[in-house]
Amino acid sequence: MNKTVNFLAEIDSLKKKEIPEPVLARVKQSLLDYIAVTTAGAAFQEEKLRDYTAFAEPEQGAFAVIGTGKRLALKEAVFLNGLNAHALDFDDGTNSGIIHLGSPVFSVLLSLAERYDTDLDRLLRAAVIGYETSYTIAVSIQPGHKGLGYHATGTCGVLGAVIAASYMLDFTDEERFQAFAAACVASSGMLLVLDDGSELKPYNVAKSSLLALTALQLAKAGFKGHPDPLGAARGFLKMMGGSADIELKPVLYKGTYAVMKSYTKPYASCRYTHPSVEAAIHLRDRCGIRKEDVESIDIRTYSLAVSNHDHTEIPGTYSAKMSIPYATAAGLIFGRAGLQEFTEESVKDEGTLSLTRKIRVSADEELSRVFPDIQAAVVDIRTTDGRILSDRVDFPKGEPENPLTAEEFRDRYLALMEYGSWNAEKADKIYRAVYEDGMTVRSLMALV
Repeated sequence: MNKTVNFLAEIDSLKKKEIPEPVLARVKQSLLDYIAVTTAGAAFQEEKLRDYTAFAEPEQGAFAVIGTGKRLALKEAVFLNGLNAHALDFDDGTNSGIIHLGSPVFSVLLSLAERYDTDLDRLLRAAVIGYETSYTIAVSIQPGHKGLGYHATGTCGVLGAVIAASYMLDFTDEERFQAFAAACVASSGMLLVLDDGSELKPYNVAKSSLLALTALQLAKAGFKGHPDPLGAARGFLKMMGGSADIELKPVLYKGTYAVMKSYTKPYASCRYTHPSVEAAIHLRDRCGIRKEDVESIDIRTYSLAVSNHDHTEIPGTYSAKMSIPYATAAGLIFGRAGLQEFTEESVKDEGTLSLTRKIRVSADEELSRVFPDIQAAVVDIRTTDGRILSDRVDFPKGEPENPLTAEEFRDRYLALMEYGSWNAEKADKIYRAVYEDGMTVRSLMALV
């Protein structure tokens, strides 16, 4: 049995089906989410991008680097858009696949669609299939993939971006297969980027986007790969999941499109932090808790969320975003955990750091058992006067089971664009353009 042939046949069958309107509505939101977080990410990394440009001297070109006002060569635009899309760790994803879905897919699609003057509707339909590809493979090899030290956004993200672009650009079946084979060879992404204050997590998205583009170019040039790059004895599944015997989940796993399974983050930190952040905000609002009232905080959550996310020493903003204790402390103190709570200045605030050091995170057997169907955390606050205050969150805001309202989504979009120094009028023009009939990607990218 050739697992690659079977999987790509499933994807092709799905591509030939009419995509339901709610799915198309959701992928439009996903694109707006991508544009907003990439714009804000470019502002967040402005100094590093300036130093990168000074050293690399990237080739000028016709392709928009979102949020910067720059136009560079195709590969530079794809790479930098990918880098900025994940800079804030605010992009969409799924807990069950443990993967950010949109950032690699849109980083590749938008620049290629700019080149070929593609209709926006065509790009959006391709993105739906790209999401499905990345998610299906990720959910099939998780959580073992993460256990081996891999970042699925950097591995499975390449595969989804390649398949999405191959459909958008009308590749032949043979070209699509060979592009996918090249992507399987190229896939890589280390979770080591989370550790010890590393700032390289966005590089996994930038790299996966660029590798997807290169895989497409190799296929168009006629390079051929292995006949079963997924299922071979030394193929993707063996390398990334530890066994060539892994059976891939069906597309439309559990009856819904992958894009409908994606979350939109209301808090500017790793998704593993969100249940405890939200529980802390609930306790703050309900009980009027202040940081001075806290003797200690115990957080119980699912085991995958604990390792590398339970640290209380915070060397910088990237470390803060990955820390359940820091993000929870911010939620309790400020009633939110937005971009402003994770600036370099904010993460040095001694009040927040002092509370962070009072927080202990542990794995709970029951909560681990129900993950990923339920992404829960229980926060117990012991106060200085001896009370125990507790709250449990099963589905934090932004999950499909607890989605942002249309107003909340728009407010989040505008806040991100404002962070990127875009005024409301200009941001609104981009927002409305995504919903215009007959919009081309070139016209849209002229606005960003």
